[in-house]
Amino acid sequence: MLFNTPIFFAFLMVFLLFYGFVFLRHKPRIYFILVSSLVFYGTWNYRFIPLLVGSAVIDYFLAQAIYNASDQRRKKLFLTLSVVMNLGILALFKYADFAIQSVADFLGVLGYQSDLGSLSWVLPVGISFYTFQSLSYTIDVYRGEMKARKGLAEFTTALAFFPQLVAGPILRAKHILPQFHKLPLPTWLMVKNGFLLITIGLLKKTMADLLAAPAAMAFDQGPVSLLETWTGVLAFAGQIYGDFSGYSDMAIGIALLIGFKIPLNFRLPYFALSPVQFWQRWHISLSTWLRDYLYISLGGKYNRIRNVMITMLLGGLWHGAAWTFVAWGAFHGLIIIATHQLGTSAAFAGFAQSQRFFNKLFKWLITFYLVLIGWVLFRATGMDSAWDIITQMHGLAGSLPASGSKALIIFGLTVGALIFMHLIDALVLKKSAGWMARWWLFWPSLILIQAICLLIGEPSNAFIYFQF
Repeated sequence: MLFNTPIFFAFLMVFLLFYGFVFLRHKPRIYFILVSSLVFYGTWNYRFIPLLVGSAVIDYFLAQAIYNASDQRRKKLFLTLSVVMNLGILALFKYADFAIQSVADFLGVLGYQSDLGSLSWVLPVGISFYTFQSLSYTIDVYRGEMKARKGLAEFTTALAFFPQLVAGPILRAKHILPQFHKLPLPTWLMVKNGFLLITIGLLKKTMADLLAAPAAMAFDQGPVSLLETWTGVLAFAGQIYGDFSGYSDMAIGIALLIGFKIPLNFRLPYFALSPVQFWQRWHISLSTWLRDYLYISLGGKYNRIRNVMITMLLGGLWHGAAWTFVAWGAFHGLIIIATHQLGTSAAFAGFAQSQRFFNKLFKWLITFYLVLIGWVLFRATGMDSAWDIITQMHGLAGSLPASGSKALIIFGLTVGALIFMHLIDALVLKKSAGWMARWWLFWPSLILIQAICLLIGEPSNAFIYFQF
């Protein structure tokens, strides 16, 4: 069930009616959210519902065991069981075939041809998101940052909460569980913000789908002209931003309609002035999760180079079972390390801290260029394809087809779409209060935007991050 389809909006309207007017007490509302969330998840593949519920039940009782354990050794034992269970399930479904194929390829390099077969298991939708969310709960209890909460139904419902179940944002237990305990009612301001974010998310998703065609031309159809190569790379940057941030906006907006507050997951990432700042603005729920539960656990700044590389390598691998994702994570690890190293050197410290316009413009250009190179690794079908596209971007691939006047128009529209999506986000972040105060402008604008999206959009297109 996709957010950008009529069937989901029908599902949401029925849910809100029953939630607001039929189920008025705490326990019935908890069970109603849980059942609705499982129905929502079951439309993808009902066979994976026991896996989701089972993960919640096991982590709930392991957190209780950690909290009640009499000594540190037992606490660590129960935490280890949680980590092994969560990461083990994730590894089996997501990485087993990748590992088997990698071993077979390595043996082939050594001259041993072998067919190791494959498991060919279907990847459960959202498993990477709810696994990290559940794991953060047991880690927080182990660290003493929160008490183990009583109420299995509340915990399971929080983990299965349908607005963010299949593609995030990744919620922290200490943020979301108190809300499920209180079940706050939405205010009128939350309702207006919710409808605004749902509409903006739908608009960005529609624009992302339109950018898919020029991106596919560069990445999937072989050598194209220099201009079309750059257009394709820029189009994918816009596609993945509009698609994923659009989903996050819609998830946050839907939660607001129910009365729940979910933190923003994107803050104008393509305006970042350094790779470090980019990761403070892009997929914030994942980057902060990796920082708090992996980077800090490894030692943080005490061995920054090693810990940043491990964190970003695993962050890349989290996105998918392919060497291109590992390369993407390694690339971002390297440029983050380079940023830290240059920022602490006497020669570059002044430049790194400078707020002069041209210095900021130069830092933005370098950062955005590096992010685009990273997106090539992320989107390419293989390492050879990624290298071909990078060489084409820099005119190093020999003779390339000529580009026509149509290619220049598409390039301009692509750049315009990238800028427009960020301007819309800036408007929501900084000017939405004034817009919402003018009801005669606010509600007609939302209706007009949604009508345009329905007319020109492709509601059957799945969100990119569903595959992760």
